Amino acid sequence: MPENTSESLLVVSAHAGDFVWRAGGAIALAASRGERATVVCLSYGERGESAKAWREGKQLDEIKALRRSEAEAAADVLGADIRFLDAGDYPLIESRQLTDQLVHIYRETRPTVVLTHTLVDPYNGDHPAAARMALNARILAQAVGYDAPGQPLGAPPVFSFEPHQSEMSEFRPDVLLDITEVFELKRKAMRCLGAQQHMWTYYEDLADRRGVQLKRNAGPNLGLPHETKAEAFVRHYPHVTDRLS
Repeated sequence: MPENTSESLLVVSAHAGDFVWRAGGAIALAASRGERATVVCLSYGERGESAKAWREGKQLDEIKALRRSEAEAAADVLGADIRFLDAGDYPLIESRQLTDQLVHIYRETRPTVVLTHTLVDPYNGDHPAAARMALNARILAQAVGYDAPGQPLGAPPVFSFEPHQSEMSEFRPDVLLDITEVFELKRKAMRCLGAQQHMWTYYEDLADRRGVQLKRNAGPNLGLPHETKAEAFVRHYPHVTDRLS
């Protein structure tokens, strides 16, 4: 499908698998509409999210290469470009340099929508760190005087995708996205992530549960199929509209 360059989705992911589990449907939907979709992985998740590979006796460089290969394959299935900043994980350290790299990417890709992690996650400090940098970079990219190529950014809406431990991360979704038409692409992309095979069924089941909630909130006349699949998000900034619906 030809690319519609006026619409651009940017996903800031702490690790190489996060974007697939939590926003694979949103990415596939954007790509299916001809929109540009760009994923930035701040790390490969080589230390904290690759336990299977470590137990198999693989070394650090091997694990990084494995996770990169898996993420590239998943992004290809979803229709997204992918970049790796190799900033390290466990911990992912917030820095001015890393935030500046994100500012440059914002200015280059001109996102009209941004997806990233929640600002609270008591089980994984890398996720809030990624979210803080994603939000700060968006603000800096809007500043006329910030020293980065390209024109100042507008004000793209930012959404947090669902964390693994929703209740413990204070996640209360206010957006439910119907991903039914692209769910098989998301399933295929998840299957690319062999290093985290234990996550496959969890996120398939979560798509079912969020699909049930979507139907209950969609009104009586939408005509949604029985097997609706959905992803959940939280907005960071107000929704601007001239009509309440």
